[in-house]
Amino acid sequence: MELSKLFQSKTFKIIIWTFAALAVILLIFEAGLMIGYRKANFSFQWGENYHRNFGGPEGGFFEDARGMDLIDAHGIVGQIIKVESSTIIISGRDNVEKIVNLNDDTSIMRFRDQIKPADLKTGDLVVIIGDPNSSGQINAKFVRIMPAPGANMMPPPPSNTPMPSSVNHN
Repeated sequence: MELSKLFQSKTFKIIIWTFAALAVILLIFEAGLMIGYRKANFSFQWGENYHRNFGGPEGGFFEDARGMDLIDAHGIVGQIIKVESSTIIISGRDNVEKIVNLNDDTSIMRFRDQIKPADLKTGDLVVIIGDPNSSGQINAKFVRIMPAPGANMMPPPPSNTPMPSSVNHN
């Protein structure tokens, strides 16, 4: 008799409704976790396939860069094939030619020395960083002349530094 009164009591109904509400809240929380997991998994797979989607580094951004499969949108690495007054043409990867515009704000460096656009020569190996324009050219901000492959990588001593005298050990 007491058991039937317990099931019909107001306290028992409140307890049952509380457990039902907690169960619904837990189901909603679990659904949120499942959706979040699926979104995170999609984002992870999208990042792993970035190259296939947008032409980024083929192995992803965290792979070894030895292959140098990088996009040349804001710069180029290659050899100068033509020098004009404010424009140079670079032969980059796969012999793709790119027009690079130089201006007064362009910084051109050979080792630690700042040089002028007139000092650029056909055949120089350069790394160029800049902004693309609407014509597909690069407006250079920075040009670095690289030593030829196999050349001495040490810069020449500054002109104001005295050369060391030979030491005679007797």
